[in-house]
Amino acid sequence: MSDKSFHILIVEDEIKIAEILSDYLSQAGFSVSHKNSGDGVVALVKNTPPDLILLDVMLPGMDGLEICKEVRKFSAVPIIMISARVEELDRLLGLELGADDYICKPFSPREVVARVKIVYRRQRPTQVEEPQTKLFSVDEEQGRITLKNIPIDLTRTEFRLLSLLISRPGRIFTRDQLLDFCAQLDQQATDRVIDSHIKNLRKKLARIAPELEVIHAVYGVGYRFEISEKENN
Repeated sequence: MSDKSFHILIVEDEIKIAEILSDYLSQAGFSVSHKNSGDGVVALVKNTPPDLILLDVMLPGMDGLEICKEVRKFSAVPIIMISARVEELDRLLGLELGADDYICKPFSPREVVARVKIVYRRQRPTQVEEPQTKLFSVDEEQGRITLKNIPIDLTRTEFRLLSLLISRPGRIFTRDQLLDFCAQLDQQATDRVIDSHIKNLRKKLARIAPELEVIHAVYGVGYRFEISEKENN
């Protein structure tokens, strides 16, 4: 799945964490480099662009938030933010900041590798994975989405939610982001309403493809779109 041509830049001042991440990612087949300070990271990314950045928020020198903002001025390189401060989540994943994903400390190194592989698959699709990207078809003009060429019976809000999730596979959307996105149609929308819409979407998708897991909940955060096969119990 992975290869040494896919280079990951780890920006993390805690040496033990950086070493663990480097070991796991190297074992997964990726090329890895490490910076333990925020100073010079923006210039490094500009001069020697990595394929993905694992970026800690709290850094000596320039912090992760500023680095992300500056990098987004000239690059769309995927950025996964790392932080122990859960309250920063909405800011980190805000559209204005441009982070692609978020990992909260303490975390499992295997989880980090799994998140990185999602980005890798998105950028380096294989012949095996390519058909999955074609399972869905979104027609914005008609307000229609099909799964396996079968139209899904969707409300306007469900269409907006599903089309948004499909547009950014692997990206975590917070409930607040989904709420803001749908508020134009439903001024009374709340977190519970979003959860209810997601529940209905899952049921409708399961009627067409019961073997697939499509909308994944990220505990305490929100939802992300990724096509995978359901595990057999």
